[in-house]
Amino acid sequence: MTAMTINIKFLLWLLLLFSASFCHGSELDIQCLKSVQKSVADPNGILKSSWKLNSSGVSGYICESTGVECWSHDQNRVLSLRLSSLGLQGPFPKGLDDCTSTIALDLSGNRFSGPIPSRIAHDAPHLSYLDLSNNGFSGEIPDSIADMVYHNVLNLEHNRLDGPIPERFNALGRLTTLSVADNLLSGSIPALLRKFPASHFAGNQGLCGAPLERPSGGRRVRGGLLLLLVLYFPRWLGLSKRLRASGLRV
Repeated sequence: MTAMTINIKFLLWLLLLFSASFCHGSELDIQCLKSVQKSVADPNGILKSSWKLNSSGVSGYICESTGVECWSHDQNRVLSLRLSSLGLQGPFPKGLDDCTSTIALDLSGNRFSGPIPSRIAHDAPHLSYLDLSNNGFSGEIPDSIADMVYHNVLNLEHNRLDGPIPERFNALGRLTTLSVADNLLSGSIPALLRKFPASHFAGNQGLCGAPLERPSGGRRVRGGLLLLLVLYFPRWLGLSKRLRASGLRV
């Protein structure tokens, strides 16, 4: 499949989402924002003061809310949620499955914690932009992110994520930006992702392979010892037999 074909399909997908915003009601999007607001801690009161979600029937009123971008200012249809650096806390927000036409989610620079939900691709299948950097998310990276076939930007740096980078990420052929730096990740980097700079994988002591210059220190030492055993054990065994044959103990 050529790049032009993929881009045409992406544009058609966007047009379908945009047209859907005129064909369906916006109550689900309003419910989405209510769920998000209810599920996060907002110590600075930013969402509480700016998200006025009780004006049902007023065209486009949710589009004036902090961090909410709409497909059209006269429709309550959420295009993106950009909630960066608002001091938000708690687990990953709930209710995103009701934001059915959202293509961008930015939660960076907050104090979210806990796992990234394994259902993230099911709840937000149309995301092309996901930024969860500079939080406290932990646990493994869900391999279901690979199901977000139109994903362009994925930023997970500066969290506490562990385990491997899912091998299924080799399916994310549209990725133009990726960073998982400064986590607790381990294992080898999937082949498709090796085109990104080494700095985007730095700060993970267990990660190894290209584009990093060499494996982690612990693995390199164990590998070196194994190589020495393979090379020299047969020689040592032969010398030992000859010494025993001459009456010497080894």
